[in-house]
Amino acid sequence: MKKLIFLSGTRADFGKVEPIAKAAQESGYDVIFFVTGMHMLEKYGLTKVEVHRTFANVAEFVNQRQGDTMDTILSKTVLGFSDYVMEEKPDVVFIHGDRVEAFAGAIVCSTNYIPCVHIEGGEVSGTIDEMFRHCNTKLSSSHLVSSENAKRRVMALGEPEERIHVIGSPELDIHLQPSGVSLDEVRERYQITFEEYGICVFHPVTSECDSIGQQATDLFSSLDRSGREFVIIAPNNDPGSEAIFEAISGLPEKRFRVLPSMRFRHFSELMKNASAFVGNSSAGVREVPFLGIPSLNIGSRQTNRALCEELQNCRADDDDAIQAFLRDVWGKRLRRHSGFGSGRATEKFINLLDSGVFWNTPLQKNFVDIASDLEHAA
Repeated sequence: MKKLIFLSGTRADFGKVEPIAKAAQESGYDVIFFVTGMHMLEKYGLTKVEVHRTFANVAEFVNQRQGDTMDTILSKTVLGFSDYVMEEKPDVVFIHGDRVEAFAGAIVCSTNYIPCVHIEGGEVSGTIDEMFRHCNTKLSSSHLVSSENAKRRVMALGEPEERIHVIGSPELDIHLQPSGVSLDEVRERYQITFEEYGICVFHPVTSECDSIGQQATDLFSSLDRSGREFVIIAPNNDPGSEAIFEAISGLPEKRFRVLPSMRFRHFSELMKNASAFVGNSSAGVREVPFLGIPSLNIGSRQTNRALCEELQNCRADDDDAIQAFLRDVWGKRLRRHSGFGSGRATEKFINLLDSGVFWNTPLQKNFVDIASDLEHAA
């Protein structure tokens, strides 16, 4: 039985890898989750509980204390994950995206000659985190990407085409199916009393720490002035999060329900029935357009990442644009956007697992110089 370790540091990356990990487990693979990062923090919902609810084999590792710098968190995670994989000896490790925990996993795997599969490489954004994503790509042995555009960018980093597999974003598989819970159940569990509601998720931008507090104040002030009711999901724990929490704290509880986190399927049901989505979460440029919900992307965090023509963008201090969005498209249903997949990632993933592609791919890679290839072809 092949042993697969999925490294997860946040509620967001768990939601993305859960469907493929579950499918692998159901297909007879030995699936283990190594949970760390935000999962372990009470302030952010202690979301390790969600992982334990879904998977039996879960290892926990606390990789940070309040106030730890990113390099400190990175070094702690490298040490903890290195000890763990030396004991478990996995056949392959799966990491996702651009978080520092994924970077630590990629470092450990590359330096210990463990096959590492990077999920959703080749994405671009407006933040410094994009550098970590591309580092993870170069340190990994294989790639599961969400689109042909992402595949092209991974190839531009010199990765051989045969190591890159376009499967789409795995979380879309969950959103395409019934959530398994009703909206009334979601409302009851999270004490949401609104008939109509928007969702807002606003995360820190690590390269804009000096201004992120003012951005959050401007955004939430605009939402307050709109008179609309919102469910607000707390930001992640990147530098700048405290300033966002401070801005959130001044909102009237009567019209704003603030939650540290949500179970993924409950969040899916909440999104499916939302009147609009506002913020800078990747959900606003990926899942929400896939569901046909109006989405307003705020600021620079997702710059260049969005492909949907109907997605709107503005600065956090552009009150006129925010008010117009909430007035003109609130409650509308838009055409489904499939730029990040069609909801069939799990099927494609299992076909790759069963084909042996990850087990037969050598760890040694050759840099594919696209410019040289073009010159040779000419």
